[in-house]
Amino acid sequence: MLIGGLDVGTTGCKFTVYNTAGEFIHKEYREYDVKRVGGEHEIDGEKIFEAVCDVIRCAAEKYPILAMGVSTFGETFAAVDDRGRVLLPSMLYTDPRGESMCARLCERIGEKKLTRITGVKPHHMYSIPKIMWIKENKPEIYQKIKYIFLIEDFIVYRLTGRRQIDYSLAARTMAFDIRKKQWSKEIFDAAGIDPELMSRPVPTGTAAGTILRELSERLCLSEDVLVVSGGHDQVAAALGAGVFEVGSAVDGTGTVECVTPMFDMVPENEKLYDEGYSVVPYVFDNTYVCYAMSYTGGAALKWFRDGFAAAEKQAAEKAGKNVFAELDKKVTSEPGSILTLPHLAGAANPYMDGESKCAVIGLTLEHTAIDLYKSLMEGVAYEMLVNVEHLESFGICLSGLCATGGGAASDVWLQIKANILDRPFTTLDAPEAGACGTCMLVAVVMGAARDLNAARKSFVKYKKIFTPQPEIAEKYKKKYAAYRKIYSAVRPITEVSE
Repeated sequence: MLIGGLDVGTTGCKFTVYNTAGEFIHKEYREYDVKRVGGEHEIDGEKIFEAVCDVIRCAAEKYPILAMGVSTFGETFAAVDDRGRVLLPSMLYTDPRGESMCARLCERIGEKKLTRITGVKPHHMYSIPKIMWIKENKPEIYQKIKYIFLIEDFIVYRLTGRRQIDYSLAARTMAFDIRKKQWSKEIFDAAGIDPELMSRPVPTGTAAGTILRELSERLCLSEDVLVVSGGHDQVAAALGAGVFEVGSAVDGTGTVECVTPMFDMVPENEKLYDEGYSVVPYVFDNTYVCYAMSYTGGAALKWFRDGFAAAEKQAAEKAGKNVFAELDKKVTSEPGSILTLPHLAGAANPYMDGESKCAVIGLTLEHTAIDLYKSLMEGVAYEMLVNVEHLESFGICLSGLCATGGGAASDVWLQIKANILDRPFTTLDAPEAGACGTCMLVAVVMGAARDLNAARKSFVKYKKIFTPQPEIAEKYKKKYAAYRKIYSAVRPITEVSE
C-alpha cells in the first residue's frame, strides 16, 4: 500500500510517496512565487493549491495512492468567502502589518497572560493580529469572509470539505490555548474576531475524511483516498526524525537552523518566552516541543559559496559534483582560529535582535577562504550551543540530536556540531523527515501501523552517528568561551553604524 506526505512550504510544496513498510518511493516538487513589495509580504493561496494539486496528480499518475497527510508552514492564513474562494493574498509571517493590533491585544489582556495562554511571546508575525488588521483596514473584504484557514486546514478543506486544524498549527495563530487545546475565547473577544471563522482544533494525525468526488478524477485519485491533518512542518520533521523521548531533538539545517526538542511540561519561566522560544503541542499526550532558531544556517554557507567560491562552484557543476562536498574536503579537523558571529540576517533566539550583524574575529593575511568557510560552520554550531544552554536553564535538556535538512549531507559539519555541542548527531536514511513523519501519522490512521511507536520501527531509519571527539571537543569549549563574548562586545558598535 502506498501513502503520500504533502509538505507545503513558503516557496514550494513537496509530495513524497512511501509504502506502509516505511520505504521511500518517489517525490514531486513545485515552486510558487512570494510577492514582497512596499514592505508587504504576500503569497497567493490559490497558487499554493494549484501547486499542491499538481504534485499530487503527478505522483498519483505513477503510483496508486491510498491516503495522504498534510503538513505546512505556519502563521499564514487564507480568508475565503461562502463559495470557498480566496478573498485576498495571504500575509506571510514576515509581513509587518498587524503590529499596532498586537500591541492593542497586549494592552487589553496583558502580554504575560497572552504568553501564558498561547505559549508564544506576542508578535505581529502570528495570525490573529493580521486578521484584526484586515477587519480594520479592509472592512469590505472582512464582511465577505466565511472561513479563515491556516494553510494546513485550507488544503484539507479544499481536498475534503472538512474544516479542521491540528493543535500544532492552531498554536501558530497566537489565539490558541495550548493547555486546554482549544481556541481562547478571551483572546478572540479582545481581538473582536468571531472564533467560528476558524476550523475545529483536533489532535495532530486526525483523519479529515476522503477526497471530494469532484477532485478525485482531476487528481487521478480514488474517491476513497483518506486525508489526514499532519501538523506544522517542524512537528512533522521531529516525528519523522524519531523524536519520541523527552530529551531527544531534531536539528534541521535548511536556510535557517532550527533545533526542536521534546519535553513533557509547559515551561513557566517568563524569560524563555522573552527570548522568543515558542511552545507547541506535540503528537503525544501532554508533550510539547519548542523551536530554537538561527536565521542563518545553510544560508551562511550559500552566501559563502556565491560570494567566495564561484570558481569552485562552476568547476563542481561542470564535473557533476556538489560544491559543498568539494569545499568540505579542504576543511581540517582542528578548531579554526577565526570566530564568526553568523548574524548575516539578524539574530534569532535567544537575542531576538533583527538588527544584529555578522562579525568576523581573528582574520589575518595567513587565513584562506576555506578558513572563513569553516568559521561559518563553527559559528552556526556555536549559535545552537548558546540556544541549548538557554533551554537547559529552563529545564529543557537535550541528550542527542537527529540531523535533517540540506546540512545533514555534510559529514564534516555534523562532526563539528557534535564536537561543539558535545552531543551525538545522528543522520537519517530518508530524503524528507517531514514527509516521513506525516506518512507515519497516515499509516496509524489507516491501521497499517498499530501506533506511532510501531510506525517508528518501519519508517525511521538511522544512517550514521557522529560522536564527540574528546580532545577536539575540549578545545572547542575554550573557543566557545570567547565566542560567547562577541555579541555583547560588537552590538554597540554595529548599532552606531545602523
